[in-house]
Amino acid sequence: MTTALITGATAGIGAAFARRLAAQGHNLVLVARDTARLREQATELHDRHGIEAEVLSADLSTEGGIEAVEKRLADRTHPVDLLVNNAGFGNKGRFLEVSMADELTMLKVHCEAVLRLTSAAVTGMKERGRGGVVNVASVAAFVPRGTYGASKAWVVQFTQGAARDLAGSGVRLMVLCPGFVRTEFHERAGMGTDNIPGWMWLDADKLVASALADLARGKTVSIPDARYKALMGLVKVAPRGLLGGVTSRTGRKYGPQ
Repeated sequence: MTTALITGATAGIGAAFARRLAAQGHNLVLVARDTARLREQATELHDRHGIEAEVLSADLSTEGGIEAVEKRLADRTHPVDLLVNNAGFGNKGRFLEVSMADELTMLKVHCEAVLRLTSAAVTGMKERGRGGVVNVASVAAFVPRGTYGASKAWVVQFTQGAARDLAGSGVRLMVLCPGFVRTEFHERAGMGTDNIPGWMWLDADKLVASALADLARGKTVSIPDARYKALMGLVKVAPRGLLGGVTSRTGRKYGPQ
């Protein structure tokens, strides 16, 4: 049985990854800040699927939290075969309305933690000649939308570059770029969702199933829905000036800053 480590595992996309991978027979290392929720989740997945679910309470906005997960990923006696870097959040407010401390915390979670955890995982995977990493970004990575979009754009570029560098090693890297998903994301950020059109919402379980299929096919970028693939196709050909104005207005209306 292989082992998958998932950050931000207790809700949303992370929880969907945990359910899907447990159902497929993978042992799990579940990482999040809320120890009680982690233990409840681990017990449920163990009882339902007969897999082993390890709990690791860690806050990836802190040095100690990142180090704790790095240490687990570096454990050669209990290797991790699949890393899902899913932990993340959004800030409510435009540039300069969000405190610098909150902006830097976002960069630590979205960029520094992803870099360090990917490196810790891939080092052992490369030695074994097998393994995979899924870094969760967003379609916001492809449009000019403040710190959130910029941090997710970094995740896309980093993952694609690392995947090229590791080609032929047996280690697969893929960045997952979803649109709006029904999770706790907006609620935690204090953002309303009533004005988001129904067609823009994605189901987390279907999204994860599509993402894992893309990983198995060797894709390095996964946009797992035809609607968002079409939108991103339009983004590629839209003039940058026009795109900036449109995404600024829609971002303030619908998404994180």
